[in-house]
Amino acid sequence: MGATATGKSDLAIAVARALTESGHAAEVVNADSMQLYRGMDIGTAKLSAAERQGVPHHLLDIWPVRHPASVAEYQQRSRAVIDAMLSDDRVPILVGGSGLYVRAALDRLEFPGTDDALRAELEARLEAEGSQRLHSELAGLDPAAATAILPTNGRRIVRALEVIRLTGAPFTASLPAFESVYDVTFIGLDGPNDWLDRRVDDRVDRMFAAGLVDEVVRLVEVGLREGRTASRALGYQQVLAHLDGLLTIDEARAETARATRRFVRRQRSWFRRDPRIHWLETGPELRDRARQLCVANSTVT
Repeated sequence: MGATATGKSDLAIAVARALTESGHAAEVVNADSMQLYRGMDIGTAKLSAAERQGVPHHLLDIWPVRHPASVAEYQQRSRAVIDAMLSDDRVPILVGGSGLYVRAALDRLEFPGTDDALRAELEARLEAEGSQRLHSELAGLDPAAATAILPTNGRRIVRALEVIRLTGAPFTASLPAFESVYDVTFIGLDGPNDWLDRRVDDRVDRMFAAGLVDEVVRLVEVGLREGRTASRALGYQQVLAHLDGLLTIDEARAETARATRRFVRRQRSWFRRDPRIHWLETGPELRDRARQLCVANSTVT
């Protein structure tokens, strides 16, 4: 786990191959909320089949772009995959930067119910008043939740307000203590701020050069604009604004980089609260250090 552009996917492949070569079949389970969507490849830095180097991957491309994200649904599907792998003596390697999805898969986390009428009311307010107004309201009710949620992330703001209205308690109160339902080794990737900023900028440049705009055009044809979650993803939201004439291509690229850097700061803040994570910085011995942690903290030998 760790922030965007820290190299999680590449490390997961390297560790999976090392474990498999030593006699422990290892496979990757996706915990990136946007890589769950079919066709969202370039903008999410989804590894190609060749880049996966023969390592089986699970929970990629399972939702159409119209599908609203559901952490509760992801929890059910990820645990089914993990349980099936463990029963067959395969080592699951969960990889992703979506902190709530990681915790949903691994921790004792129960999700409050939903109320269709309340959700519709909040969605209507989001449309009419904008995410900033609702984020200010959330800050008054649950400052910790407002700190963790981007002011532009209307979907998560609506969910937090819904939970507060339903339970009468802060949204953050629904998050449990750091207690996993599995025997897990937690590995976090990080690096200096300037290094990570350069990684983000380079990544965004590569995405636009690789055809992100064309990818968004194709996804619009299958309902991207109607997808409440997918349409707000980093890069996709900015390209949609470009297609609507609101941003030039250069402005869309620059805004994607700025928004991603802001998101990175929030990811790092989220993960740093978890005392179980062993933090590693990138370097030539990263794979070996990660594998050693897996060996030292589990039954993998």
